[in-house]
Amino acid sequence: MDTFEERNDQTQAEDHSLFPSAVSEKELDETRRKNTIKQLYGSSKIFLAPAEKRPERPELRGSVIIQSKAAEHYTNGKEAMGKSQYEKAVICFSKAITLQPEQTQLHVSQAEAYLQLCDFQSAAACYKQAQLLEPGAFSARLAFIYYLQGQCLFDRGLFLEALEAFSKAAEVKPGCRAYEVRSLACLTATGHHTECLKLVNDWMVSDRPSSDLYMLRARLHKLLNQTSQCYQDVKLALALNPACPAAGALLLQLQVASEQARQKAVDRALIGQLPEALCMINVAMENSPQDGRLYLFRGILYRRLKDFTAAIEDLVQAMELSEEEEGEKECFSRGLYAEATLLLNKAIDEEKGQAGLYLNRGGCGVCVCLSDCFFKQGEWCYALADYQQAEEMMQPDDPAVGLRLAVLHNTLGSFCFQDGHFQEAAAMFSLAIQYNPKASQYYENRSKTFRKLLNLKGARQDFICMLILDPTNEELPPMLMNLFPGCSVSDVLSSPAGQALRVQLMDTIQACSSSDQQRLSEKLKKMTLTYENTPRQSEDPSEAGKKLKLCVDQLETVKEAVSVISP
Repeated sequence: MDTFEERNDQTQAEDHSLFPSAVSEKELDETRRKNTIKQLYGSSKIFLAPAEKRPERPELRGSVIIQSKAAEHYTNGKEAMGKSQYEKAVICFSKAITLQPEQTQLHVSQAEAYLQLCDFQSAAACYKQAQLLEPGAFSARLAFIYYLQGQCLFDRGLFLEALEAFSKAAEVKPGCRAYEVRSLACLTATGHHTECLKLVNDWMVSDRPSSDLYMLRARLHKLLNQTSQCYQDVKLALALNPACPAAGALLLQLQVASEQARQKAVDRALIGQLPEALCMINVAMENSPQDGRLYLFRGILYRRLKDFTAAIEDLVQAMELSEEEEGEKECFSRGLYAEATLLLNKAIDEEKGQAGLYLNRGGCGVCVCLSDCFFKQGEWCYALADYQQAEEMMQPDDPAVGLRLAVLHNTLGSFCFQDGHFQEAAAMFSLAIQYNPKASQYYENRSKTFRKLLNLKGARQDFICMLILDPTNEELPPMLMNLFPGCSVSDVLSSPAGQALRVQLMDTIQACSSSDQQRLSEKLKKMTLTYENTPRQSEDPSEAGKKLKLCVDQLETVKEAVSVISP
């Protein structure tokens, strides 16, 4: 029996034979294809050709729908924020951001919602995204969020995490001292005092130093056991603010600690434990490095330990500090000079041939200070002898010896002038100028001496040198009237003689000038005893003059100098 399809095909063949021109073969194939699609997908028209487009409604466009929905989510989020429903607000803002991620305000609103939930990390992330859309617009707010995060971590004792947050705040908003101070607190809490000190030193450079900064650094020095630096900062703080209570309290603590250490040093010294006593006195000096008594005590310890050089240095330092303190008894200073002289004599006996020791005994240590034991005690002959011996043993052009000899010769010349020995005084002042041609005082003294000797030419030349070196000297007007009557200062300086002397003086000074010499010269000027000074009270003036005369007579260079300067 034939199937249905076979009968259908046979019928179509018969129809085709009956109506050969009715339908083409191509049309029949298209009809079969459509019938097959219809059998597979029923009435679906997805594979059919699309119909002609109709005009679309504006409110149904995709961009309008997205914008409208995002606005709806944003409005819902704002309403939730107003009702303190911050979790719901975060969700609403998140939905709006998903639809319109390029809207900065959506990220800012979500960040504020996270902030209300104390989710600082998420809030910071939202503000970072907002900064990408608008660079630099929200730096202050982002830094504040990091600050809040750091403060919460600090309160919980998580100092390292808090330090990281404060550091981020400082990076976002550089120059804000509040964030740097909180970082300093974290470093202090974690024991990183060296880093704290570095940070404070940077503040001292960038900002104007204040008593508060000095006190902050002083406390850090104390934590680092840098007691001497702590003391210096406390003194600087008091110099800026004498009424600072914190500085006064810390200074009192240092003084108490110094006194306790000093007492322990005394106890050790009494039982013969000298090295232990030396250690304790060093501790005392770190807590109070400007106490002259401590240097004196340590100098005595060094002497007992046979370390004469260190003993001399401490005694000289004690002398300087005793002179700086007001109300210090004169006998203390005189006792120190005598003690230093005794030590130097012992040291010289043990170590012959060391010029530095003669220089110390005659005046001062080259690398220690400019104090003069014999000079301070008025022993001019001994001082001069030691200076000359040191000069022979050291380099001929050594500035340390030369400047000291200049001071001493000027002092001797002043006393000779006071006693009426003008020829010897002129010789002494000439030697002082030879050793130090930059001191105007020496030219002034010699000019006045030349006036007494009626050597007007020499007096005028020295006056011009004095005028060049110290144009503000109060002695210039009366001397100008006596030496150059009717002339002004400009007339004297512009004259051929004045110009020639200027060139000659500048060449002489330049040949022997150096920065170290200048500093030594300034200090030595303070030690100069002019002819107005009286001899020691314990010595008769006539006897002092006799001794000075004997000292002058012993100098081989006096006769030569006198022959040069005589009219």
